[in-house]
Amino acid sequence: MTTERRLATDRTAGHLEVVHLFDGAMPTGVTVSRTGRVFVNFPKWGDEVGFTVAEIRDGALVPYPDQTFNDNDGDADPNALVSVQSVVVDPADRLWILDTGSPMFRPTSHGGPKLVCVDLDTDEVVRTILFPADVALPTTYLNDVRFDLRRGEAGTAFITDSSDQGPNGIIVVDLATGASRRRLHDHPTTKARTAPDLRIVVEGEEFLERDPDGTTRPVRMGADGIAISADGSRLFYCCLADRRWRSASTDALADEGLTDDDVAGTVVDEGDKGSVGDGMETDAAGRLYITDGEHNAVHRRLPDGRWETVVHDPRLLWPDTMSVAADGHLYVTANQLHRQEKYRGGKDERRKPYALFRTPIDSGPVDLV
Repeated sequence: MTTERRLATDRTAGHLEVVHLFDGAMPTGVTVSRTGRVFVNFPKWGDEVGFTVAEIRDGALVPYPDQTFNDNDGDADPNALVSVQSVVVDPADRLWILDTGSPMFRPTSHGGPKLVCVDLDTDEVVRTILFPADVALPTTYLNDVRFDLRRGEAGTAFITDSSDQGPNGIIVVDLATGASRRRLHDHPTTKARTAPDLRIVVEGEEFLERDPDGTTRPVRMGADGIAISADGSRLFYCCLADRRWRSASTDALADEGLTDDDVAGTVVDEGDKGSVGDGMETDAAGRLYITDGEHNAVHRRLPDGRWETVVHDPRLLWPDTMSVAADGHLYVTANQLHRQEKYRGGKDERRKPYALFRTPIDSGPVDLV
């Protein structure tokens, strides 16, 4: 006769609620409107992507704002979505879509990289901001965006360029004029750290780009995660391949009269965040959230500098993008990014479904309006 004994296993922390499961393309971004509408996006990284932005309605994915706007005429189409990396609802409850114009990380051309605004009352595109070639470079990969609608006549947007093939930096956009410029261009704090300075291990395997012949190279994605402080004074950013995170003065970033050296003088090293990951977010209580891709977790730093774990769960296989919603929850996608074939020697080891979760945080989004 044998006695079955339960072995100790990894302890979970916090509570995860499944919002949606994805059996098709892998999602990256998520955002939630003030009225509870949930939007997601699917960049074109090799999966079959029928629409690059969708709304989750009654448990189904619906192309947003419609299928026609998701059907482009080439990578440089200024009138349709090409390959979207991020969707963000701003403090005025408008949806902004950040289009990389770079399917499969191809070089960009003018017309592809864009920032698109959709009026959620009418579900119509009301603004498209294109980036000049000296702002969205051929190597640029537009990653994520945050807004301060109090700054300037119509507000200011801050965007990370996470390119793994060229200079990184922060792109600042005047929403009144559509004018944009690069800040912290090729600055050391916007660049990925690489081995031997950084060794990343996920699910017991070193996180490297791997060719089928065994050749490896470091993951080189630069400025990626982005968040804005509750008072709008600081812009936080981090590289995917780095365990440190930084902040810069939003006043300096937005001041056209300052040089990049002036802006760099406002950069603060905020310390070791304890993991690598590409998601950052803030809430109205002044807490900053970071994703932990190495440990299936989300952590947050409190206003007094202390850290705590919001949620840790084995289902959080590469927590990617986060969104603080007015319903008092933090939404987060888990898309198994590290299991893609480019990191597994040509073998796609992702296992569907991918997931969108939420966890209660008892706070709402930053409202700089």
